[in-house]
Amino acid sequence: MPSFTVFKGSEDGSIKKSETSKPELKGDQVHLKVTASGVCGTDLHYRKGDMVLGHEGVGVVEATGPDVKYMKKGDRVGWGYEHNSCEHCHQCLSGNENYCPERQFYGEADTDQGSFAHGAVWREAFLYPIPEGMKDEAAAPLQCGGATVFNALYSYGIKPTDTVGVMGVGGLGHLAIQFAAKMGCTVVVLSGSDRKKDEAMKLGATEFVATKGVKELKVSHPIDRLLITTSAQPDWEQLLPVLAPQGSISPLSVASGNLEIPYFPIVGNGLRIQGSVVASRHVHRKMLEFAALHNIEPIVEKFPMTEKGIEEAMQKLTDGSIRYRAVLIPQ
Repeated sequence: MPSFTVFKGSEDGSIKKSETSKPELKGDQVHLKVTASGVCGTDLHYRKGDMVLGHEGVGVVEATGPDVKYMKKGDRVGWGYEHNSCEHCHQCLSGNENYCPERQFYGEADTDQGSFAHGAVWREAFLYPIPEGMKDEAAAPLQCGGATVFNALYSYGIKPTDTVGVMGVGGLGHLAIQFAAKMGCTVVVLSGSDRKKDEAMKLGATEFVATKGVKELKVSHPIDRLLITTSAQPDWEQLLPVLAPQGSISPLSVASGNLEIPYFPIVGNGLRIQGSVVASRHVHRKMLEFAALHNIEPIVEKFPMTEKGIEEAMQKLTDGSIRYRAVLIPQ
């Protein structure tokens, strides 16, 4: 019977360490030893819940259930936001199980499991082989952050001739810059100030535009795809004029309230607002392969997988002082 340490949220927001055990492995279940976990903004939303936190996991296979076919002890694998789906509906059969009506997402199911832990048990069908040469601490933030931005580009017909705008240079934005640049796109980064300009250019940006206090934005190429990676809604009156006709907007951060945007520019220029969740399994695997091929890595700060280490990482994430993804390493 697999047993391991987990770290849970609590009513007052403090991190609680506890021990858990799972019944003997059945079906295609895989027992993993966690080697790294990313800390995502979504984890902050569940910090006060009585559940194991974390969903950007990387680990080593410790044991396998009777129906496991492709993984063996010692394999390195990752997992992300989705844990299960019905596998029979139209969405599942068409490779879009991330939109399955019965999908099981982090925070909604399997709340006794997470990546803020020393171990976990997941289905083989929702685990992803980590490419050889990719470090655990680099692979962990790709399981959600990387999959989210890659999906918004790859799954909606991005072309290497497109100009991609990335709003915000943070946990999602710094990965979006790298993926879009390696796809051959012109990448225009939009940020409040010039503070992160040098870093954005090194990551692959073609152009950097500071937006704070500017009435009229000027870009060298109209933006075909705009990825919003900031938590706050942007100034749409300022942004919409730099979008190309029939361009698209992908809001990738999770924010409360309504998305409010001027009506006429959407209609008059044929703009599209494209919702997007984390990647399907097929796209997730492609993302990892693409990242390995092009040496795309998140910029990370590492913290110990302890109550104190988790609380420090989450506080820095809350303060906006992480550069750019926090990663927990079991001690």
